[in-house]
Amino acid sequence: MRALRIERAENREDLLIALEDLTEILHGCVHAGASIGFVLPFSHSNAQAFWIDQVCPAIQKGETCLLLARDAGRVLGTVQLGLAMPSNQPHRADVAKMLVHPDARRRGIARALMRALEQEARARRKTLLVLDTRSGDAAAQLYASEGFRVAGEIPGYCRNPFDDRFEATTYMFKALA
Repeated sequence: MRALRIERAENREDLLIALEDLTEILHGCVHAGASIGFVLPFSHSNAQAFWIDQVCPAIQKGETCLLLARDAGRVLGTVQLGLAMPSNQPHRADVAKMLVHPDARRRGIARALMRALEQEARARRKTLLVLDTRSGDAAAQLYASEGFRVAGEIPGYCRNPFDDRFEATTYMFKALA
């Protein structure tokens, strides 16, 4: 990896410029078994529709901050900072859809995205980050190493992407100083 750069997708145009890479990342992650809200069968058009129909409007409304990790112009990873909180939780943000293309893993991309996301959250005066991850996934180790603590586990929370069975999820949080 030459020069990993983390940038924010500010609007629809930014997302559309990255759409092909984002589609490949999401499609690849789902087919690699990531538990991120999708199950098989999951096509490229399903992946593309997620970015256009769900993420793009949330960016436009200011409800989501989308971060992109680029290397040599190609987007290799992404994460979202969910900002649409109830009025009694203005201090909180959600971490969502931490995705690194399966061919680009183990290069520090997820860690760089998490650190940039935390910086973004602080700039927006957020003092609490919350996320969930499938229990037992390697991602929990990354989050713990970045200072997230386990709040609890919910059994039978989500369907496995491949099989017709339900799995537990672990909720984690990090207080920002």
